[in-house]
Formats: sequence, structure tokens, C-alpha cells
Amino acid sequence: MLLVSDEVICAFGRIGEYFACDAYGYQPDMITFAKAVTSGYSPLGGTIVSDRIYEPFAHGNASFPHGYTFGGHPVSAAVALENLDIFEEEGLPARVRENSPAFRSTLEKLLDLPIVGDVRGDGYFFGIELVKDKATKETFDEDESERLLRGFLSRALFDAGLYCRADDRGDPVIQLAPPLTIGQSEFDEIEQILRGVLTEAWTRL
Repeated sequence: MLLVSDEVICAFGRIGEYFACDAYGYQPDMITFAKAVTSGYSPLGGTIVSDRIYEPFAHGNASFPHGYTFGGHPVSAAVALENLDIFEEEGLPARVRENSPAFRSTLEKLLDLPIVGDVRGDGYFFGIELVKDKATKETFDEDESERLLRGFLSRALFDAGLYCRADDRGDPVIQLAPPLTIGQSEFDEIEQILRGVLTEAWTRL
């Protein structure tokens, strides 16, 4: 069985290490990545494979035709290299590891709201689970989620200055993946915006 670590979102500092598999101590056969390798300044994605996976292609005539349009694009590759140099120079993964507990504790202040069922995540990647009943953790049905997330929360959070993702693939969750350079003042601002908008959302249910 192959273990593929999908790190399109969580690689390059998001969890406090260059790859989340390093943070959690497992060895994948393949890693997929994108997005943060260039900090979004230029489109780039890739796949890293283990020696075991690569071995059949290292000898003989075996090939894996995986596509080539824009493959190895020199501009995107140059952006990625410079971006990773900045990660090193500014110690961004270490900064995330250092500040993540403060980010978590700031977000956990929201647990006093009746609509917040849980705060979970790691590094600078957190989810705020929204519930209809805090005691039972009863979630919202499909229509309620539609009205709550798309009918109100997405626009209200954006208008309040918080760019995040309200997601209902499963239980309704607000996903937070802020810049790796932020600190306590921004944590406080995020918490205050969420508090105001979620308090209003509860009155609309």
C-alpha cells in the first residue's frame, strides 16, 4: 500500500515544518505540493517520490507520462527558489511553531459562543466548527448550512476584513490559514472579527 501525503495546503511552513509529515513523524511514499512553494506569487505544483517508487523508472525504458505543459517552468521555479530562501532567512517555519500555541489559545476564546462547537488544527491552519447545539454537538442540516455559510458568513467575514473559507464539506467549518508572518496583534484581530460575525450569525438562525 502506498502512502501519499497531500501537502498542497499544509507544506512549506503551514504546520511549522517544511512538510507536515515531518511534523507528525511519518514517512510517505509520495508528497504532493503546490501553493506555498511560491507563496502564491507564481503557479507551481509538484510531486516528490521516494527512491522505492522511482526505482523502476531509474533503469531501462520504463516511463511515466505525467504531462509536460509548463513543466519545469523557469519563472515559477525561480520564484520558488527565492521564496524558499526567504523562508530560511526569516525563519518562518520556526516562527509558526513558536506562535501556534498563542494562535490556538486566542481562537479558543471563541468557545464561549453558542455556535462554536470546537477549535482544532495546528501551526497556522485551524478550523472553527459550527454547531446548532453546543451540548450535543448537533450540526446544521444542508439547507441551514447553505443559509449560514453562503447566505451570510462568507460575505460577512469578507466585508469585516477576514479572508477565510467557510466550508460545508462535512460539518460546517470556518478554515483559517493566515500568512506565516502574523503574530499576536493579528490573532486578536481575527478573534474579534470572528466573534462579531459569529455572534450575529447566531441571532439569524
